[in-house]
Amino acid sequence: MANEGINILYVDDELNNLISFKALFRTKYKIYTAISGEEAIKVLKESPVNIIITDQRMPHMTGVEFLETILGEYPNPMRILLTGYADMNAVVDAVNKGKIFHYLTKPWNEEELDMTINKAFEIYKKKMDEVEKTEKLGVSNEQLEFLLRQKLLS
Repeated sequence: MANEGINILYVDDELNNLISFKALFRTKYKIYTAISGEEAIKVLKESPVNIIITDQRMPHMTGVEFLETILGEYPNPMRILLTGYADMNAVVDAVNKGKIFHYLTKPWNEEELDMTINKAFEIYKKKMDEVEKTEKLGVSNEQLEFLLRQKLLS
């Protein structure tokens, strides 16, 4: 049974990592996988995603480049970067350009990754609540402005 409908997109150029991740977490979460940034963009167009977990070192498009590319169209999913390399430049880029929530090293620790996913989803839910409240407030303001204009015209 999926945990509160948490939808995760896991992006990695190593098929074995995609299979392992899905095998570990498929009973807890709805898992989408992509073997490249390009494929991940296609998944995002077709599937609702709350959390994106991406490997940094991939051919054609790094994890940071992928996250930076989708930021404008998909700003809401929480982002987690995985890398097997101690590459501080990638981490700095991920934070500054890809707006990551968390950085983990590979191979991942299942418990740590699971805790990170749950923390990310809590923040995601709060962020979505704020977006919803802001939209409702905007509608209320428009209604009040309309009523005020009607009153001023009477």
